[in-house]
Amino acid sequence: MLYRAVQPGLLRYLRGLVGDDAEDLASETWLQIARDLRSFRDQGAGFRGWAATIARHRALDHLRRHRRRPIATVPAEVLVDLPDGQDTADQAIQVVSTRAAIALIATLPPDQAEAVLLRAVVGLDAKAAARVMGKRPGAVRTAAWRGLRTLAAQLDRQAQRERDAAMPADGPVPETGRVTRTVGSAPKDTR
Repeated sequence: MLYRAVQPGLLRYLRGLVGDDAEDLASETWLQIARDLRSFRDQGAGFRGWAATIARHRALDHLRRHRRRPIATVPAEVLVDLPDGQDTADQAIQVVSTRAAIALIATLPPDQAEAVLLRAVVGLDAKAAARVMGKRPGAVRTAAWRGLRTLAAQLDRQAQRERDAAMPADGPVPETGRVTRTVGSAPKDTR
């Protein structure tokens, strides 16, 4: 039950920190959790916070190793193709959406990205996220707020670019036969 409740958020958190190696690090994290479960003492962050702390340490170790000795890896998806009972189209849409969101979060400065991942994806409160990051709760709240504000601005700019690209070269086409309403006025027929 703990695994099913914690794993999805933990995996997204790791994906935001280390990218495609997240599943391997999640496995290492759960192995460490299984080894140290007897020594777990809730110090305010709960099990989810403890698991995120272990995952963070694994991720930082991984990143240090990669800086020293970068390697090229082959994704597991290339090697194994097993059929699943779930709808492939739904899974693909969900995976693409999740990966796009995690990739967008990963463009933030590291402290903001980690704060957003811990707060929004893993589901930790500011106190627990602060323990994981080794910062004060106020600093984590501020980093998460700044990160979310930056993400909102990026999404607004992207939406504007898409609207601009969809608009015809000679300007907007007037619509006919529609009822429009402006703030503070009654509906008017534009026919």
